[in-house]
Amino acid sequence: MPLDGLWVTTGYGELVEIKGNDLRVYEITTLSCIPSEKASRKTEAGTADEIVFAADGDTFRIVPGPSKDTLWFHVDGTISNLLLRRTSSQPKRCGQPLADTPLTNYEVFWQTFAEQYAFFPLRNVDWRAIDKKVRPQVIPDTKPEELFRILSGMVEPLHDKHIYIDAPSIHKGFRGSRPPTDTLQDGDKPRVTEIIETKYVPGKLRDFCNGQLQLGRLRPPQGAMTTDSERKRQADLIEYLRIHSFARYSKDDDFEKQLAVLQAALDEIFEDAFHWSGLVIDIRINSGGFDQFGVAIASRLATLDYFAWEKVARDDIRDPDHHTPPQPIMVHASQRPGFRGPVVLLTSAHALSAAETFTMALLGRDPHITRIGANTQGVFSDELDRVLPNGWRFGLSNETYLTKDGKSFEGTGVPPDIEVPIFPKEDLAEGRDSALDKVLEVLAHKAR
Repeated sequence: MPLDGLWVTTGYGELVEIKGNDLRVYEITTLSCIPSEKASRKTEAGTADEIVFAADGDTFRIVPGPSKDTLWFHVDGTISNLLLRRTSSQPKRCGQPLADTPLTNYEVFWQTFAEQYAFFPLRNVDWRAIDKKVRPQVIPDTKPEELFRILSGMVEPLHDKHIYIDAPSIHKGFRGSRPPTDTLQDGDKPRVTEIIETKYVPGKLRDFCNGQLQLGRLRPPQGAMTTDSERKRQADLIEYLRIHSFARYSKDDDFEKQLAVLQAALDEIFEDAFHWSGLVIDIRINSGGFDQFGVAIASRLATLDYFAWEKVARDDIRDPDHHTPPQPIMVHASQRPGFRGPVVLLTSAHALSAAETFTMALLGRDPHITRIGANTQGVFSDELDRVLPNGWRFGLSNETYLTKDGKSFEGTGVPPDIEVPIFPKEDLAEGRDSALDKVLEVLAHKAR
């Protein structure tokens, strides 16, 4: 397939230039065109229909699109594709490098959000009103520290954990966050671990995937079950799988190698699963990662192929409600070792990003997976990474994840079936995990 030339993405605000074995990505808005990643063709990789380019830490895969003037562009580590359309020329602004001034950096930042951010109405933020208020504060003498304060202050009210600013030149960083919805603090997390591992999963947990997955046998605290026979049955057969993240599964950052490590770990984790009466998956404290890893785990629990979610991106710089055609994501039942019996998933607002898409990937599983705990964080989009003329990087949310009936959980998070407080102060003081107590009750009922 002929690749040389210029290609513009549908949505995402990117221009891709291919010349022979070289690929270059430009980040574009109506006022800017900033060179971004460079990649070189890997001649030994790919297939007859796939061309592979590699950059520092990234792998790009290109295959033919739905027509002769389109291509599918895939970045390893993302679960969907970008549609490239051939274009005849670069925008004029691509030949006009931007000066590094406070106002230029402000304008690129504001314009990128104006054209790409998907959730201004949801977050109840008037972006133009913010511009009207803030722009006069940016003057030629604005210091970098003050510019950082201005930019971070503009996006903080969005309460979106997928918004970040990285300013290495002044050693500052910003990450959005949702206001706390529970009492669990970072300093409480060691106590949470202590309660689980001494009262509910005694004995050393087995580590997998560089410690990001941990497996143990759930043993109810004395008095948690009503009869000795129930206690024995549950203690013998319920497995507890804690997933800290959907990333960092090996010391090698290569995505394909991490996926291979995960698949091998799942083979070992589920090798004796035919003996289990139940499985508890705990993602209450999970920092996210790669959607594909969550789908890979979901496939080990599936009895049949089913729809997980569909993904759309904003694709009209004037209309935040106009989106790319949806890309459906499926869970395919794996033929490798897995567990098809009763499963309970523990969730909280500290489960975010890929932990939430994992939760969505379990919604269509039959038999139903019971969710216990609290709503997840409510941030799903891959981070759209951008660079400013001064070298600072920032990211934002431009994608929406939808259920089969078109529902988005952005902002609210995926709700539980059974709501249970996440380690309130009384639980921490008394050494109790109310969510795991509820799990044992639910699984005991399913076992009858």
